[in-house]
Amino acid sequence: MSSPSLNEALHRLLHAYKKQLRASIRQHRISLPITHIRVLKGVGRLPDCTAMAIAQRMGQDKSRVTRVLNSLMDEGLIERADHPNDRRSQLVTATEAGREMLETITVLEEEAASRLTDRLGPEEVETFLRIAATMTASADDHDTEPEGSQEHG
Repeated sequence: MSSPSLNEALHRLLHAYKKQLRASIRQHRISLPITHIRVLKGVGRLPDCTAMAIAQRMGQDKSRVTRVLNSLMDEGLIERADHPNDRRSQLVTATEAGREMLETITVLEEEAASRLTDRLGPEEVETFLRIAATMTASADDHDTEPEGSQEHG
């Protein structure tokens, strides 16, 4: 039997990670959709966080991010305050409940990654991290090239 292609291996790995994470989220009775979790993580990680900053980071439409932020605010996980340097914008921060949720999600993500790597040694994990970072940087480089500038051969 032949080995899987790189495309298939990447797809399987992504699917396995998401499956592990979703199972943990369900087990801990976290009712937030994945998009809400991603936005909450953005709020927790970005300094001087705004809806526009999250939209840009996630590559999402600002109106969609704003709807998710409104939902997170209704859940009591974030709060908004006037931006001191931009009257058209608001700073978004996690509430105490939001920070607790982020801590739980971080633990669940670490557990999912640990389950996926439990058969690997530290050197193999380090090699994987290096390769994944290189592949991500390569993808980012291609995302920033002007359209039509890629060589075709």
